[in-house]
Amino acid sequence: MLTFTDIVLILINLAGAMAVFLFAMKLMSEGLQKYAGSRMRHVLSKITDKPLSGILSGAAVTAAIQSSTATTVMVVGFAGAGLMSLSGAVAVVMGANIGTTITAWIIALFGLGGHAEGAVAFSLPMLLATISLFFIFSKKNKMQSLGQTIIGLALLLIGMELLEQAIPMLSEDTVHAISTWSHWGLWSVLLFIIIGAILTIILQTSAAMTAVVLLMASQGWIEFPMALALVMGQNLGTTLTAQVVAMTTGTTGKRAARAHLVFNVAGVLLCLLLFTPICNGIMAVTGITDELTSPLNKERYPLAITVFHTLFNVATTVVLALFIPQIVRIVEWMVPDKSEKGEEEFRLTYIEPAMLSTAELNLQSAKDEIVEFSKRVLRMYTFLPALRTPKDEEDFEATMQRITKYENITDRMELEITKFLTRVGGGDVSQHTSERVSSMLRIIDNLESIGDTIFQIAITRKNKREAAVHFDAGLNANLDHMSELVQKALDTMDANLKDYDHVNLDAAYDIEHQINAYRDRLRTQHFDALKLGVYDYSIGNAYSSLYALYEKLGDYIINVSEAIDGSRRHSD
Repeated sequence: MLTFTDIVLILINLAGAMAVFLFAMKLMSEGLQKYAGSRMRHVLSKITDKPLSGILSGAAVTAAIQSSTATTVMVVGFAGAGLMSLSGAVAVVMGANIGTTITAWIIALFGLGGHAEGAVAFSLPMLLATISLFFIFSKKNKMQSLGQTIIGLALLLIGMELLEQAIPMLSEDTVHAISTWSHWGLWSVLLFIIIGAILTIILQTSAAMTAVVLLMASQGWIEFPMALALVMGQNLGTTLTAQVVAMTTGTTGKRAARAHLVFNVAGVLLCLLLFTPICNGIMAVTGITDELTSPLNKERYPLAITVFHTLFNVATTVVLALFIPQIVRIVEWMVPDKSEKGEEEFRLTYIEPAMLSTAELNLQSAKDEIVEFSKRVLRMYTFLPALRTPKDEEDFEATMQRITKYENITDRMELEITKFLTRVGGGDVSQHTSERVSSMLRIIDNLESIGDTIFQIAITRKNKREAAVHFDAGLNANLDHMSELVQKALDTMDANLKDYDHVNLDAAYDIEHQINAYRDRLRTQHFDALKLGVYDYSIGNAYSSLYALYEKLGDYIINVSEAIDGSRRHSD
């Protein structure tokens, strides 16, 4: 009979062991994401409508970064931004379910079912921890991330050993009482599916839930069929995060999240149809018996459950992949197509509402969002010529409204990206990550200033029009040439933003010097014209204001390229 003190100690040991396991899982996952996360994100962004490529990519990415949640969040974000088709998103989500089985195999093969005890049981994790030292103290960030992954794996195995030791052996009466829950046929299976989903939501990681299921089964707490039901419930519990993230995305993002839910629910329903033959088949192949306390079960339960976990995810993916068009139609019905916002409405494209687990993936999101910010600014700049040669007053006002809308968008984009980067930089990040955040903050500050300056040019054009100030052909030609130089500077800046590894600062400085030189030339000509009375003060004031604003644009543009170069050097 357990005393109150015994129960408290057991709970403390279980909580501590679970804490070690969850920390190890987080450490290993973050190490993998730092090592390969940005590449994995790039792979996902290139997904096509081909189901096989989507499934394989989803499985590979999830296996590589050890987080189906991170994969799903990225997929929902891409789909919501229109960068991935709905059918492609469904395929990736299917593949992500297969990728999650890797963790179960690690636990089953190395964390449970072994016969080693005492110091011998810690030999493998200690060896891994020793190996990790060769990478952790490397000067290269990639090697440090690899070292973090290895030591995370070592702690994962230690955590599993601690969990196994912390879980008590129940008395026969207690086991019998729990086993009565398994004697209600289909209702028992449904009950354990619900329990599995709830526990996964609470633990917020399917890997931890997998460990719990394996331990409960290997210790004889639950019968084998109920362990399989918990695994099925685990798949349902993992869909919650995607639903939360999708709440702030567009229609396609919401549909991608619903597709995740539909796929997992459909997979569970399919498995329920063949649950008994599947369960009996695995028991027959692995030699598992109905006796809960059988020593043979303790050895073979972890492997048998992992085999089911893999077969369940692979089989449901293979079957349901044939029905991707039907799944798409279902989620389109679930999330009706409301009037989509046009290109001139504000919407973050790459930054997800839920922070991803590593600074590197978050910085990659911010980097992609900054490129989108640049596209907005460049498009805003292309509206200016229409202010000089409008068809009529209505056309002029329409262009002014468009520029005003874009100016508001740039303000909001700067605010949202700044808030996101501040959250990233406010976490436990390395020195080089902190410096990259600072560089990116400088980039978006200057991009927003470019948007403000374009708006000021538009306002100057509007004031000129209202005051009936007209330039001659020579002044218009001068401003057109200045505008062309600034366009070249913007194009160079945009190219640098797209490829931090090949920043062309020489080209950026060359165009900046051309802009400054041409501004000096125009200013000299302007002063001479005023002295000679070539044009009056109102024309001269509007003219000088415009070429000064164009030169001011050049200053902000070169600041962006310099900040890009700083970010690149901090990431080396």
